Amino acid sequence: MGTFVSQLRQVLRRLSRAPLFTTITLITLAVGVGANTVIFSVLEGVLLKPLPYPHSEQLMGVGLSAPGINIKHFELSPSTYFILRDQGQTFQDIGLYANDSVSVTGIAEPEQVDALDVTDGTLPILGVQPALGRWFSHDEDLTGHPETVILTYGYWRHKFGGDPSAVGRSIMVDGKPRQIIGVLPQKFSFLDEQQPALLLPFQFDRGKMKLGNYSYRGVARLKPGVTMAQASADAARLLPVVLRSFPAPEGFTLKLFEDAHITPSLRPLKQDVVGDVGTALWVLMASIGMVLLIACANVANLLLVRVEGRRQELAIRAALGAGWGRIAVDLLFESVILGLLGSLLGLGFAYAALRALIALVPAGLPRIAEIGMDAPVLLFTLAIALFSSLLFASIPIFKYAGAHLNTGLREGGRALSQSREQHRARNTLVILQVSLALVLLICSGLMIRTFRALMHVNPGFREPAGLQTFGISIPEAQIPEAEQERVARMEEEISRKIAAIPGVDSVSFISRLPLSGSHNSDPIFAQDRSYKDGELPPLRSFKFMAPGYLSAIGTPLVTGRDITWTEVYQKTPVALVSENLAREYWRDPSSALGKRIRVGSTDDWREIIGVVADVHDDGMNQEAATTVYWPVMMDRYGGQKTIVRRDIAYVVRSPRAGSEAFMKDVRQAVWSINGSLPLADVHTLDYYYTKSMARTSFTLVMLGVAGAMALLLGTVGIYGVIAYSVSQRTREIGIRVALGAQQQTLTGMFVRHGLLLAGVGVACGLITAVIVMRLMASLLFGVSPMDPATYGAAALSVVGVAWLASYLPSRRAAAVHPVEALRAE
Repeated sequence: MGTFVSQLRQVLRRLSRAPLFTTITLITLAVGVGANTVIFSVLEGVLLKPLPYPHSEQLMGVGLSAPGINIKHFELSPSTYFILRDQGQTFQDIGLYANDSVSVTGIAEPEQVDALDVTDGTLPILGVQPALGRWFSHDEDLTGHPETVILTYGYWRHKFGGDPSAVGRSIMVDGKPRQIIGVLPQKFSFLDEQQPALLLPFQFDRGKMKLGNYSYRGVARLKPGVTMAQASADAARLLPVVLRSFPAPEGFTLKLFEDAHITPSLRPLKQDVVGDVGTALWVLMASIGMVLLIACANVANLLLVRVEGRRQELAIRAALGAGWGRIAVDLLFESVILGLLGSLLGLGFAYAALRALIALVPAGLPRIAEIGMDAPVLLFTLAIALFSSLLFASIPIFKYAGAHLNTGLREGGRALSQSREQHRARNTLVILQVSLALVLLICSGLMIRTFRALMHVNPGFREPAGLQTFGISIPEAQIPEAEQERVARMEEEISRKIAAIPGVDSVSFISRLPLSGSHNSDPIFAQDRSYKDGELPPLRSFKFMAPGYLSAIGTPLVTGRDITWTEVYQKTPVALVSENLAREYWRDPSSALGKRIRVGSTDDWREIIGVVADVHDDGMNQEAATTVYWPVMMDRYGGQKTIVRRDIAYVVRSPRAGSEAFMKDVRQAVWSINGSLPLADVHTLDYYYTKSMARTSFTLVMLGVAGAMALLLGTVGIYGVIAYSVSQRTREIGIRVALGAQQQTLTGMFVRHGLLLAGVGVACGLITAVIVMRLMASLLFGVSPMDPATYGAAALSVVGVAWLASYLPSRRAAAVHPVEALRAE
């Protein structure tokens, strides 16, 4: 222990005597280690950490696929759920869930809140207990039983002040009283869903259930010892039972479901939670890892300079009997101390940077609450500290701790220049820095090109910042199902009231907004096409819109016309289709006019009266969905006698969009028609547009920061090599100047050296980039992973910076007076 303390004191004393070297080394390491710690914190929290439920490895996401109709994945239906729950042999239990939005009245002013619909087993499957009360019972999940509700902890504290007596009381949900039976735990979150305010039981009516309605996400817990393959085989055994147990819906045949060849699609529940962010996070982790390698190369270069300055001391120690191992341990110990001190600084940097990063993280990134500086992150930081220490210490140790020391005393003359062998290690490290910096710059360049390409995609609407949007829902408790037309007339009257607000240019509504993340889809049959018995056409996106919606949102009509309110109230069988659907079916948009389509065989054929420009509903990086636009009210649709859309989203075009004063006027207009209608999801359309770009912009920023750090460290490396080379060749420079060498010639000599190193690094970096950039293909849009313009621009940037980093020290050296240079020697 005494020896360790003595060595530590010696190392700290030596470092304190070289403050410039110590400061630069610690800052370089802090940046490299801190950046890696930040990104690993995100990676560990999102991808590596288990879900926060007991035995989370047993939890499965349950869905279906239909290879017979080329559908890779879709959700469960209630009919499938009942058979898997009642007759399955591999699940402890299985549950369904779906996002919802409901109105709550009778507590202060009306409000629209997020809700989660669940079956009775969904919450117990996750292995948690309620903070107050109980979960839903099996009976409460059946139709005809009393209406109940569970509150989330935050909503309970907000509305009831944390009063335990809230359990047992009733609240009005969608116009119906529901008894509060429980409160969720404070830290509980349902998977990675946006935290809802309420949880409601589905209350399916099994006696009226039919096949279809694949709109519910499934979660299950495996029995102990059961594998996912065994569970898949058991589910596959039961899917034919589903087809035999329930009738096909009106307009569809049983053969249609049989020919779809529906099969189970099971995956770990974490996959459902995390989604597709894994590739982006691993790319970021690899990029920041390259920054650490560049930082290590810089520190190794600094250590080479430092050890070269200690060669006399090390040679004397060797001559006095110090062995190779003793000297190597001494050098390694100093490197480890530097690594640990730099990592401690890096942890402080990472803590501050992580707080800022979480604030900038896009809303679509899952498990944000799981990101933090926990034990695995600290162990990772310690590991990279030791790894970095070994990495940057290895070169000076192998070069100077061995046989070369016996030449140290003989090479003590001041006039001796360094040999090519002594320069080789430093040059190699610079080439490594340049090549890695180039790879990161190419990554950044490709993401910039991707972002620019996305910005130039026509989304299908115009000026989203000037469009105010909000949702309303008219529950059956207010207007019974038998009075469907009253719903449409109330929705139209609200539009008229909003249109009268000063500054409103246009207003209308639709069933779902572009880029909002919600989906409705069904197959479409065309009257002029023939279908085999049981053949199911591809699924198409559906929207239900009011007259004037297209002009309000700025989506042009390619040909034809809009629907009218007269057609809505008379339930005239008309429809509009997107341009890409018209071209797929009839090649030319104008040819689609007059054609007739429908969903089921018992539905009315509906005439296409207009073709709408394509809209990118799922993001600018996704193809525009083929879409059918139906009127908000229709007869004989999907096997139903009459339907009307009760959950709608308004779009209001106004220069006042986004202001609270404007929304105050809008609320007054809505409540002048119905004082019990809360407004939900109040945003401008630009909110959804920006959100759809958030993940790409986040990746762009992170790669841009990594590329900038890499270029800066690489520039420092080249500058250091040239500056040190100049300092070692001062006598040679003086002699050359005395013999008549021009300043330009001397400057060019060193600049060529720097450019040679940069050129070799660029060549190695280009080869590396060609190999690894294919891994980024899934993150790119509108640009090839081998884009020559990006590669060329990145290479020219590196060469330009290398020229500057070489020119500055060489120009200063060429200005040295020969007498001063010789006197210095």
